[in-house]
Amino acid sequence: MSREKEKMLAGELYDPLDPELGQARTRARELCLDLNATREADIEPRRTILKQLFGQGGESVWMQPPFFCDYGSNILLGERVFFNFNCVVLDVCEVKIGDFTLFGPAVQIYTATHPMNAELRRTQEFAKPIEIGSDVWVGGGAIICPGVNIGSNAVIGAGSVVTRDIPENVFAAGNPCRVLRAITE
Repeated sequence: MSREKEKMLAGELYDPLDPELGQARTRARELCLDLNATREADIEPRRTILKQLFGQGGESVWMQPPFFCDYGSNILLGERVFFNFNCVVLDVCEVKIGDFTLFGPAVQIYTATHPMNAELRRTQEFAKPIEIGSDVWVGGGAIICPGVNIGSNAVIGAGSVVTRDIPENVFAAGNPCRVLRAITE
């Protein structure tokens, strides 16, 4: 493993043009292209691609292509996670997703971020890991920002921009996303 990859996974500043990282991104993008070219009847070829793409959970994920990610290997899924059409996961750091979590169409999950200093931003970037619990439902078009944790059984409203942690068993929505009420039923 290159030093730049170690720094990337640790959430430190790293050089995104590192050759090893470039090869890993190319691998993921090629797998995404293959996945996105499958047809609904291509159950076994699709499953094979998903197992190769994800760091964990490819054997039970339910995927509606198209899907896009940076590395794939940094996405760790629980059982029966569902991604609807057109989801994007920028998995520069780990993205951990619990069992039976559902993502509506066009959900975007971003671990990647950039320095505020413009000169540093020209050559370096960094990331913050994201963790999403089990039985979470994220509505269509929601954006989950770097470093966010979402608790189990939470529901995130469509179009929300999640900029901070959301506890378990709540409905949260808006821009920025905020807790609106507890889920009690």
